[in-house]
Amino acid sequence: MSTQHEIPSYLTPHEIGPWGVYLEQIDRVTPHLGSLARWVETLKRPKRILVVDVPIERDDGTIAHFEGYRVQHNTSRGPGKGGVRFHQDVTLSEVMALAAWMTIKNAAVNVPYGGAKGGIRVNPKLLSEGELMRMTRRYTSEINIIIGPTKDIPAPDVNTNEKVMAWMMDTYSMNQGSTASGVVTGKPISLGGSLGRHEATGRGVFVVGCEAAAKRGLDIRGARVAVQGFGNVGGIAARLFAEAGARIVAVQDHVATLVREGGIDIPALQAHSSAHGSIEGFSGADALKERSQFWEVDCDIMVPAALEQQITADNANRIRASIILEGANGPTTPAADDILHDKGVLIVPDVIANAGGVTVSYFEWVQDFSSFFWTEEEINLRLTRIMREAFAAIWQLAEEKQVSLRTAAFIVACTRVLRAREMRGLYP
Repeated sequence: MSTQHEIPSYLTPHEIGPWGVYLEQIDRVTPHLGSLARWVETLKRPKRILVVDVPIERDDGTIAHFEGYRVQHNTSRGPGKGGVRFHQDVTLSEVMALAAWMTIKNAAVNVPYGGAKGGIRVNPKLLSEGELMRMTRRYTSEINIIIGPTKDIPAPDVNTNEKVMAWMMDTYSMNQGSTASGVVTGKPISLGGSLGRHEATGRGVFVVGCEAAAKRGLDIRGARVAVQGFGNVGGIAARLFAEAGARIVAVQDHVATLVREGGIDIPALQAHSSAHGSIEGFSGADALKERSQFWEVDCDIMVPAALEQQITADNANRIRASIILEGANGPTTPAADDILHDKGVLIVPDVIANAGGVTVSYFEWVQDFSSFFWTEEEINLRLTRIMREAFAAIWQLAEEKQVSLRTAAFIVACTRVLRAREMRGLYP
């Protein structure tokens, strides 16, 4: 039996990072797992880790090498499922943690997937489109041995999109000798993508946000919302909240932080961001000088929808929101969790708040297998039903056991994963 927070041999102590956060979350839920706790070590050890070299020829004829990862954390309930991110700060610890959170997320909303994640340590903004395509195709070829429609299904994540998914699908298909549309999700509609997928994660954040607000007696109309991250998750969630009558009083992206007490015009801000690559310079709001001031914005709902470990013990006490919707994966550290809980802040954890994306990815995968596609209205209705039912079940368990929503979500998810592990047994 390993000791608590044992560091895997492939991580040095200073690299434990997000994986350490995940391990602490598992330790917190273990006392609630009953007889299944004998299997809990399963959750602390990724099933499979692939680290690959990704060499490409640059446009100028030089050769560049990038480090890529694909981690399959757990496949007890089905094939691995999780995105691929291109970012200069990608680490093995991060990808391991993201894969593990995908295991929890898929089980929490009860879709038949395990957890996986991938990434390449690269700043994609420094590559031409041709270089980006060659890197994507080489990476796909390198991880080809462990992915597949019934093995592990990648999807978009930070700095990846439907075009990258099209390249991945084509590369895998060429190696297989036949079109395999189900190998990735988040594809273009013309290649078997699903209607509603682009908005799914942000829509899921909005749906559970409305459910959480109702539990707190907060009317969404007139509610003040602050959003960190203005991409595919934060931007869409902001738009849906604004359409529902909320005031988006603050938005922060990777460059700037904007505030306006009367509410920011989100469609205008989205148009500005699309044109300029950032919200910086938008004339319809005031810019804050210090990024850290975002956490002090007076609001009812805060949506961290950027990267992990944004809310820490250093800034948790500055937060003035009553509800936090985790649009990003792992944005809150365990220490910050405790501080916010003591302040009475309701945290809707990432594993339920941002599960809309993987839920519609599941719909896409099902549609690809059947070659029968649903309308966007059908998809949004199915998504809303699943998100509401999952939130209600987790809320009820949190009330019964007097634990946080995060702990309740982990209890539900870990129980499903470990029960599957126990029923399958060990082979050989």
